[in-house]
Amino acid sequence: MATIPVRLGDRSYDVLVGPGAREALAGVVRRLGARRAVVVSARPREWVPDTGVPTLLVPARDGEQDKNLSTVEHLCGEFVRFGITRSDVVVSCGGGTTTDVVGLAAALHHRGVAVVHLPTTLLAQVDASVGGKTAVNLAAGKNLVGAFWQPSAVLCDTDYLSTLPERELRNGLGEIARCHFIGAPGLRGLPLVEQIAASVALKAGVVAADERDAGPRHLLNYGHTLGHALEAATGFALRHGEGVAIGTVFAGRLAGALGRVGQARVDEHLEVVRHYGLPVALPLDVDREVLLRQMRRDKKAVAGLAFVLDGPAGAELVRDVPEDVVARVLDEMPRAPLDQLVGAEAATA
Repeated sequence: MATIPVRLGDRSYDVLVGPGAREALAGVVRRLGARRAVVVSARPREWVPDTGVPTLLVPARDGEQDKNLSTVEHLCGEFVRFGITRSDVVVSCGGGTTTDVVGLAAALHHRGVAVVHLPTTLLAQVDASVGGKTAVNLAAGKNLVGAFWQPSAVLCDTDYLSTLPERELRNGLGEIARCHFIGAPGLRGLPLVEQIAASVALKAGVVAADERDAGPRHLLNYGHTLGHALEAATGFALRHGEGVAIGTVFAGRLAGALGRVGQARVDEHLEVVRHYGLPVALPLDVDREVLLRQMRRDKKAVAGLAFVLDGPAGAELVRDVPEDVVARVLDEMPRAPLDQLVGAEAATA
């Protein structure tokens, strides 16, 4: 079992990574002094360990269809019904959507209730559960309404991963692949548990240095600007990690087009993403103008288009990237039918 501290002063907490990590939940609840708990779970009841206190189990669904303010309102209503106060705890058990929505509901209820995350997907373990970013979607775009609310603990039980379908595992690998370009280049070939722990450690260090996205934390958005646009443009038929993978290949090409890196480094982006079996092409029927419009709405785009891009000193946020260059690089990206990018069965599911 690996224990990775996220050092944020009086908001510090540990991330446990390994088989059986979820069994630490009752001890965490006891340490918090909570009298009762609400567990919001997108997984079967038997996946949820005992909290050690009176508990309300609220069923949830993973998936972008429930990542909205209506779900947050429903959860807060359940907290009120069960009598959750600031001295109690909320627990999420599910993938990235559940983690995000439950985290935001916990941040808003009574202006902040302790939350513990039990991420059950690879994507949630390496990304959504750590760092305190919570958000839901609006019709206009992804993650546009949210808050920073750090968890009290994160329990990444790798036993959960044995239940995941192949596509869901690949989805999480998209976040691991982009770590190669933001400070963790040696992950390929390591056992999966070690890749998870290293990805979490990288994120923990970045978050400790910049909790609220004022500077270095932008690095964690490598590949995400186009990735989020692809999710929205495909009606979320393309999953988050798949979009980030394609966005990572695009980031390499864009950095090359801007003269920030040479062709060998551009090619390395493609090589790393392919190593993890992830898509590297744009969906055939996604319009370039739709992607540009979505990218203009990105939270980093204060003025003009903004991307986290590789360069001589490593990855950094680059603002005011000329739109004509972005359009040209999009036009030069390979294209493929969606069913080829994600698998015919997954595309029609």
